Amino acid sequence: MKKSHQILCVGILSVISILITPACNPKTTQPLASNPTTTMQQKTLESVISQYKAPVASREEHAITTHGDTRIDQYFWMRLSDEQKNAKTPDLQTQKVLDYIDQENTYKSQALAHTESLQDNLFDEIVGRIKQTDESVPYKYQGYYYLTRYEEGKEYPIYSRKKGSLDATEEIMLNVNELAKDKDYFAVSGMNINSDNTILAYGEDVISRRIYTIKFKNLETGEYYDDIIENTTGSVVWAEGSNVVFYTRKDDALRSYKIFKHTLGTDASQDIEVWHEVDDTYRTFVYKTKSKKYILIGSGSTLSDEYRYIPADNPNADWTIFQPREKNLEYSVSHYADKWYIRTNKDGAENFKLMTCALDKTTQDNWKEYIPHREKVLLQYTSIFNNYLVLSERIDGISKIRIMPWNGENDHYIQFDQDAYVAYPSTNPEFDTDVLRVSYSSLTTPRTIFDYHMETKSFTQLKQQEVVGSFSQTDYQSERIMVTARDGVQVPVSLVYHRDTPRDGSAPLLLYGYGSYGSSMDPYFSSVRLSLLDRGFVYAIAHIRGGQELGRQWYENGKFLKKKNTFFDFIDCGKYLVAEGYGSEDKLFAMGGSAGGLLMGAVMNYQPEMWRGVVAAVPFVDVVSTMLDESIPLTTGEFDEWGNPKDKAYYDYIKSYSPYDNVEAKDYPSTLITTGYHDSQVQYWEPLKWIAKLREYKTDNNPLLLHCEMEAGHGGKSGRFRRYRETALEYAFILDLAGIHE
Repeated sequence: MKKSHQILCVGILSVISILITPACNPKTTQPLASNPTTTMQQKTLESVISQYKAPVASREEHAITTHGDTRIDQYFWMRLSDEQKNAKTPDLQTQKVLDYIDQENTYKSQALAHTESLQDNLFDEIVGRIKQTDESVPYKYQGYYYLTRYEEGKEYPIYSRKKGSLDATEEIMLNVNELAKDKDYFAVSGMNINSDNTILAYGEDVISRRIYTIKFKNLETGEYYDDIIENTTGSVVWAEGSNVVFYTRKDDALRSYKIFKHTLGTDASQDIEVWHEVDDTYRTFVYKTKSKKYILIGSGSTLSDEYRYIPADNPNADWTIFQPREKNLEYSVSHYADKWYIRTNKDGAENFKLMTCALDKTTQDNWKEYIPHREKVLLQYTSIFNNYLVLSERIDGISKIRIMPWNGENDHYIQFDQDAYVAYPSTNPEFDTDVLRVSYSSLTTPRTIFDYHMETKSFTQLKQQEVVGSFSQTDYQSERIMVTARDGVQVPVSLVYHRDTPRDGSAPLLLYGYGSYGSSMDPYFSSVRLSLLDRGFVYAIAHIRGGQELGRQWYENGKFLKKKNTFFDFIDCGKYLVAEGYGSEDKLFAMGGSAGGLLMGAVMNYQPEMWRGVVAAVPFVDVVSTMLDESIPLTTGEFDEWGNPKDKAYYDYIKSYSPYDNVEAKDYPSTLITTGYHDSQVQYWEPLKWIAKLREYKTDNNPLLLHCEMEAGHGGKSGRFRRYRETALEYAFILDLAGIHE
């Protein structure tokens, strides 16, 4: 995950589904009353693994010397270029890599063949909780009500609208099921309608590399325009009152680096470049203020931002810089009436503050404080309405929504009836309204959509995620506890379990963590998770340093040369949960993905004996080599997260925890590693190299498996249901190790 620029003032069509996938279990399995046992007749992963020969990757010595230090990478040969991967006829190296992936996938399938029935049951449970014929809560924008709906058995959404009234005739804008026909992967992104409601622009990705082709559809005739724009981030910004759009292109390393202006009806090759972000540690983007008055181009790195703007109704205007970039000056920009509103860390405002300036005096010497910095309140983002300023603030680890009328009266927080939850402004494209659309959930409460009436402080519940089957939230218990880490810092942990699950230290426990990029892991509801809870599992989220749950300092203390705090927090949380009887020492499992996969690799190296099993999804594990190679997507933008290893101090520190570089001869826990061949965030070769090296060094007989999706990327398969095949695989792996076979 990358830094969010917190731009919620985008006055565009955001028809991304308000539906949240899954809801509950149609057939509730009784929780465990005691430790499960395995009969002699029952096949288990550990009992069958010796029957199959694990793949052995060939070793080809490749030396990498940095700062006088030479690392030997025996599996560097597994890395392929995009050209090699996309070639119609694979060359010898590509075929060798494909053969090895096939061996790993075959070995995994053989080892888990005895769980196929369990996998099918899990998949049926997960999908069975989803209300198949369903639709989102409609929202109003430019005189139309927009909604997303699903039809029974269909993998993809249907995006539609109704003019003026919900009783009006439905106009189908996109039926993604039809667009996705005969495609192994398909995703739609960035749907956006022009100011006269006649033309839809959207992006489509058919590879799963998050490289989108923009297309345009006439909503009156249903015909597509000839305009096709390739290699983009997938969305456009319409100039007001014209057929001019602005969009972002990607470079070879998938960095968004150029903004172009395109006039509908012209060839994309003639598009005008309006901004080129030459600093490869920055990424660029374009958006329109919610007021529809301005279009802004933003450039951002982890620690610095810069914006430039034009009037939204004058696409040919010269761009005016807002505030030139400065290292360690972060800011984002919204517009209301005669002022700009700037969320910024200026003058050491670590948790950010809100400032204002006049429309024509935008440099920081003109900024005036509107909401001061607060030591214990993280200002996450703002949303502007004609009569209200809405703030999302994080206090004591929980996101709070604050309503501030512009007239200064009746400033208040929205009150919810649980201590631990996640709540945020949902889809709110309308500017002149007193109603705030809010999304709310907790570990035991399915996602609920409210209209909050800001003047009267009253709620109207519009929809709660339906959990098909016998689900009752009163069957589940959630807790929020604090764990003392080894350096004395208090780390929050959120837990959920079935009320019948014993608290005597016998229950299997799955500990999930991420802890990077300032991304907070909120206590949200997941109907998928019920398949574990109903089988007696305790599910815990460790809110470890590197996230932003307890403010910006929580993030700062889990990055750069303090990154190991992330790993030690996770380990200490696991030990505490076992010591306090939340879970069994013999059945403690760990799971994380992407940067959370790095977490998994690190804790496996530091404390392998703790874990009964580990699931590392799309894991970022070859940290040193990736951060040294600026041709790899995302690398240059990561220097302010991990440090640049071209600096010896960072090189030495990163090398000291990089999972791939610290594999050694010792016992490792049973491990399932997942990846996608087309992953644009963590290249497939990182997990592939890691499993090969683990096999070379590990001294145990514990199962070590790799699952590689050949038609997917970082987020797995596309579609509403297909993605849960991999979830069922992961859960079956964990349940089998826990001695639960049905």
